[in-house]
Amino acid sequence: MKITLKDGTIKEYAGSMSVIDIAREISEGLARAACAGEVDGEVVDLRTTIEKDCTLNILTARDEAGLRVLRHTCSHVLAEAVKNLFPEAKLTIGPAIDTGYYYDFDAAPFSREDLDRIEKEMKKIIKKGAKLERFTLPKDEAIKFMEEKGEPYKVELIQDLPEGETISFYQQGDFVDLCAGPHLMSTKGIKAFKLTSSSGAYWRGDSDKAMLQRIYGSAFATKEELEAYLQHLEVIKKRDHNKLGREMELFTTVDVIGQGLPLLMPKGAKMIQTLQRWIEDEEDNHWGYVRTKTPLMAKSDLYKISGHWDHYKEGMFVLGDEEKDKEVFALRPMTCPFQYYIYKASQKSYRDLPLRYGETSTLFRNEDSGEMHGLTRVRQFTISEGHLIVRPDQMVEEFKGCLALAKKCLTTLGVEEDVTYHLSKWDPDNREKYIGEPKVWNETEQHIREILVELEIPFVEDVGEAAFYGPKVDINARNVYGKEDTMITIQWDALLAEQFDMYYIDQNGEKVRPYIIHRTSIGCYERTLAWLIEKYAGMFPTWLCPEQVRVLPISDKYLDYAKKVDAQLKENGIQSAVDERAEKIGYKIREARIAKIPYMLVVGEKEEAEGKVAVRSRFLGDEGPKDLQDFIDAVCREIRTKEIRKIEAKEA
Repeated sequence: MKITLKDGTIKEYAGSMSVIDIAREISEGLARAACAGEVDGEVVDLRTTIEKDCTLNILTARDEAGLRVLRHTCSHVLAEAVKNLFPEAKLTIGPAIDTGYYYDFDAAPFSREDLDRIEKEMKKIIKKGAKLERFTLPKDEAIKFMEEKGEPYKVELIQDLPEGETISFYQQGDFVDLCAGPHLMSTKGIKAFKLTSSSGAYWRGDSDKAMLQRIYGSAFATKEELEAYLQHLEVIKKRDHNKLGREMELFTTVDVIGQGLPLLMPKGAKMIQTLQRWIEDEEDNHWGYVRTKTPLMAKSDLYKISGHWDHYKEGMFVLGDEEKDKEVFALRPMTCPFQYYIYKASQKSYRDLPLRYGETSTLFRNEDSGEMHGLTRVRQFTISEGHLIVRPDQMVEEFKGCLALAKKCLTTLGVEEDVTYHLSKWDPDNREKYIGEPKVWNETEQHIREILVELEIPFVEDVGEAAFYGPKVDINARNVYGKEDTMITIQWDALLAEQFDMYYIDQNGEKVRPYIIHRTSIGCYERTLAWLIEKYAGMFPTWLCPEQVRVLPISDKYLDYAKKVDAQLKENGIQSAVDERAEKIGYKIREARIAKIPYMLVVGEKEEAEGKVAVRSRFLGDEGPKDLQDFIDAVCREIRTKEIRKIEAKEA
């Protein structure tokens, strides 16, 4: 048997060998560090026996796949510790994830004190160094085994597996868990770990099922790596929009109003207003859009025509009962059906197309409570929505135009480097989710694929992520915790015009179905605001700041001059304010820095006498005295061009 190692070395063995034995034969040090094996590209357990020629890579915690195995083992240690301390807790699942691992329990909520106790128990388990041993049972015996242990969630998981399946378990000491592996050879392989947080999570992500308690943790090969990660966590927590946005008084939430219904405070509302005015002007003045304004609700009849009633009803807020009420309404989850009727209000010729309808739309979606977070996933939100009604021969160029507009918006916001492009396709194995024939889906997906390739936009393809009526390009970004959210969507629709009997008259006087592009230019304003808070840690580009300049009089004696300066700033469209408090100037400067104000203008006797201002900025620090008009001209230019200045001052 010939084994080809990662470096090209070939090892020959007379008979079968386990991965761990091969690792020992290479080096005892490698065997101690080994987490798993990679046989012909597949990650396998160290206990796996190799019986034929193959390529083999011994994975350690330095390898991403090896680190996941270490973390998965740590999740089993976590489960054992919880069962030791909370015997009534029921086990569910505990996978490794990109940032560490988690385990879900049917138990009472865990406090930080509970997590500290669990950590201590985990250290005891690791110190014992129990070997992890794998064994299998037939399906019926596996069900009985977990029933006897009183683990109903494990029983459910086993019951869902195919008949005749052999079920694998891993045992460490007296603790046994249902698991496919792979795992470390022993708990002693865990050198550095930490439990980071706990939260609620629905069983199998279904809000109709039990609410579980999820414990998150992470693990690394060394204590130094763990410490660096924990320091990183502290940094990103400071950027978390849910924390920073509240501290900056951009938004808040109130229990009696409801989850997923944030209140935008004056500063946050000003930022949204700035974004909205920019987008509407950009679309209307430079990209040929016309504005519409449509109702926030409609009868169920509308959504039955579009297909949303059959395919999306669970995500809608329905007003009324079909069995009792003559008319049932629903708050709109999207604007497209409304704009179709604006199109249909008069007959259209081929010369009228393309028609680009834009609307700043308030939408409503009944998100699961476990999915909602800050401004990124809410139940009411506002979106830069648009629908383009086009001739089939115009579709490709108009789709490119939507991509160009999206890229313009991303570039202006300074986030173009932070996104990934996804071709979201249908799933032919889940036909019930979609309308239309396979031929239409395959053709439209290929059109989008060719557009992205032509424009040299790197992308990945995601099966099953299309809307029920068409494939799309999703432009995604990750938040500070690594979770990916869709920021902008551009969707190809060759089907709904038929549903709504939409047509135009072509050159020959014949009725022809148009195509439709559903798109956003900046996406959801609330989610975009959350993204910008985290991107800039609250230090937004000047044009976006709700307060761009703060005037700081040295004492009350110069308050009148400060107000005169403030008035001139406002006359020029600059968002400014005066700090009128009877505080020392050093204190006022520190407060302005904490508030992340781009510019501070200190005014005293000399400035008033010379008609100047002493400029301090978060970009260059102390910029010295400047003529007021020169300062105003420079800031107005910065705002007009939407410049993104780099921060160079250490004190900022």
